[in-house]
Amino acid sequence: MSTYRSDRNPGIDFLRGIAILSVLILHFSLAFGFKNSPLGSLLPEWLLKGLTRNGNYGVTLFFVISGFLITSTSLKRWGSLNRIDARAFYLFRFARIMPSLVLALAIIVTLGCLDLPYFSSSDGGRHLPASYFLIAAGSVLSFWHNVLMQSAGYFNYCLNIYWSLSVEEVFYLALPIICLSLRRDWLIAAACGVAIVVGPIYRAQHLDNEIFFMYGYAACFDAIAIGCLAALLARRFTVPARYRRALRYAAIAAIAALFLRGIDGHEIFGFSLMALAGAVFLSAAARGGDSDGGRAGAAPRWLGRHSYELYLFHIIVLALMRNVLTKEQLSYGARLPWFLLFLALSALIAAQVARHVSEPAKAAIRRRYLARADAATEGAGNAVRLPDRP
Repeated sequence: MSTYRSDRNPGIDFLRGIAILSVLILHFSLAFGFKNSPLGSLLPEWLLKGLTRNGNYGVTLFFVISGFLITSTSLKRWGSLNRIDARAFYLFRFARIMPSLVLALAIIVTLGCLDLPYFSSSDGGRHLPASYFLIAAGSVLSFWHNVLMQSAGYFNYCLNIYWSLSVEEVFYLALPIICLSLRRDWLIAAACGVAIVVGPIYRAQHLDNEIFFMYGYAACFDAIAIGCLAALLARRFTVPARYRRALRYAAIAAIAALFLRGIDGHEIFGFSLMALAGAVFLSAAARGGDSDGGRAGAAPRWLGRHSYELYLFHIIVLALMRNVLTKEQLSYGARLPWFLLFLALSALIAAQVARHVSEPAKAAIRRRYLARADAATEGAGNAVRLPDRP
């Protein structure tokens, strides 16, 4: 059995793995399709569509996980949400997100400037100049890429998937401000309640445009708020051990049912229900135990541990593969091996980026901050102990 770092929860990594796998399957399906493959022959159309075309529910699970983990970690680190050290919070988030994101953007922008198909930008079929990357990549780095898409549409194959990062990062920016302003847990929970109510209302008002009802801030914050609220409740109310397994199984069954039912026709409350199912699983898995799926869950757990790097770099792999073979050129028998190659290459690159970029950069940034914090604390202590000058 694999060992885990003490700061990781195998059950949460399992859910992360399911979420990122659904995203990978969706993007491969959009690029190459599964219908003209052995899966298309073996599975009924409704089941194939349910398994391959609802990856945006996987993004919803990521939002719930982020809300739950960031809230739980902040409570553990600072004891209370109203004691969050905003500077440390932002630095730790920067250390986790920026190093590998900058690398991914550098690759995409370089290949886009070389006009390699699926990396360059366009506006309604009109080719956009390389200078547009200042806006496009800049919007990813400054967390309003989803807003840019709401005005420009789908303009860059690789960059456009980073809309969800913009949603999460605005949540990270807002959390310390909200917590330090409201100060009381019940007020923070009330703010979460507002976001949970606003989400379905916003989606109902934008059913004619998926860039709005799936990608808008207001369309996604309810899932993050459900995760935050679940973490606040988990701190006060512990699920008895005898009920945890049953709750996890029920949550996984609900997640599977929602995936198979699909997004079409359920745009208003489908995302809310998926977020609620994810929150139930997280609440039951928060204290560890046998929530990791055993040996059968080893692959999802690995995917979950590398989910951020997979999210950033799988689209680069897929864009390169689309430059090698088009959907029409890919034969019936080659489609599933092509998909497995996509998974293998994405996993390999994600592992290498995590090992050589993400983890070393995160550790170095955190070490430097902690060293400065220790030095400042020691200096303040010494200043207190200095005798008064005559």
